[in-house]
Amino acid sequence: MAKSRKDNKGRVLRKGESFRSTDNRYTYTYTDPKGNRKFIYANDLMKLREKEDDLKRDQLDGIDHYLSGHITVNEVFDRCMAVKTNLRRTTRANYEMMYNKHVRKGFGERIIGKIKYSDVKLFYYQMVTEDGIQPNTVSTIHSCLLPTFEMAVRDDIIRRNPCRGVLGELSNDLGKNKGVRNALTIEQQQAFMNYMKGHEIYDHWWPIFMILLGTGCRCGEFIGLRWQDIDMEKRTIDINHSLVRVKKDRKDPARRLGVSLPKTAAGTRVIPMMDQVHECFKRIYEEQLVTGFNKTVIEGMSGFIFKNANGDVLCEQNLNSAIKRIVTSYNMEEEVKAAKEKREPLLLPNFSVHYLRHTFCTRFCENETNIKVIQSVMGHKDIHTTMDVYAEATGSKKQEAMQNLSAKWKEF
Repeated sequence: MAKSRKDNKGRVLRKGESFRSTDNRYTYTYTDPKGNRKFIYANDLMKLREKEDDLKRDQLDGIDHYLSGHITVNEVFDRCMAVKTNLRRTTRANYEMMYNKHVRKGFGERIIGKIKYSDVKLFYYQMVTEDGIQPNTVSTIHSCLLPTFEMAVRDDIIRRNPCRGVLGELSNDLGKNKGVRNALTIEQQQAFMNYMKGHEIYDHWWPIFMILLGTGCRCGEFIGLRWQDIDMEKRTIDINHSLVRVKKDRKDPARRLGVSLPKTAAGTRVIPMMDQVHECFKRIYEEQLVTGFNKTVIEGMSGFIFKNANGDVLCEQNLNSAIKRIVTSYNMEEEVKAAKEKREPLLLPNFSVHYLRHTFCTRFCENETNIKVIQSVMGHKDIHTTMDVYAEATGSKKQEAMQNLSAKWKEF
């Protein structure tokens, strides 16, 4: 391999630089802090010197050039989660589930030092526009990536956090309505509940979904309810813990759920029972006097109210699968019925159990003006979350309010 202290244009090369006449490439040789010999290549001398300047600037800033060129986003995220000891189990489980589902394969495999601001923005934008992922979910993914890149900055792996400012700019690009929380309309809610009541197959789900719709509990809070958390005389529900998914344990591979505090400090609360909810708890208790009570023990806790066909505690997948079956069955029957009656069918959307929490909150906001009461019952940490739902709910009732005002106008 022929090398010279000048390139083929007669330009004098600096210390560490060399020119290979065999392939007309430039090389810069240096030794890293560990004593390892490293090389930088370029087809142009000016490009090579730009890379040299970047390397020297990184060395002055204390940035490990080797790590920035080799460590992946996945490796930094895993390290970030390992040192975050103050995360609630619900939050940790949610972050890991979201990251593994949407980031780990693909974006997470990329070299962290090569990711730019535009890469992160494009990744978020494609999730919303091409993959159909809700902006609220993207916001959760952002909550995983922002501290991951921030730790890489603090560990001197990269100079700047490419996630900063991306979510706000993306929200402006997509428009404010892209983040509207999903809730069933009154007609959809009635159709869903009426279809189950008395149904030969789905009637046993009716009290379960009525309690979900009548309390606004988060799924983990709901499936974790125990009979001792229910005061039938005072008609209150004490939300003091939640069931969350946990990593598989070699010692107990069948274990899939663990006990955690509610999602936030505000999540620990007491919810008053509506009459319909009270009747549902009575029905479930009387049925279990015959069929037997849930005997599952999770981290020392027992007496769980709800159970699946195997007698174990319910999980989110059980509820979502039931909703899917009920919605599919209802829509098929409704389409046939509407065709016979020559009208447009009232079809139900595909939705998850979390829609029922948003539906409860929407109905609550439509009928209650005290924002602090709504915040307390919902267990919202931030009043702005309550305000956003309230604004959406009351905004949709503007037409109705104006019609009511119009009817009374002549009395003024």
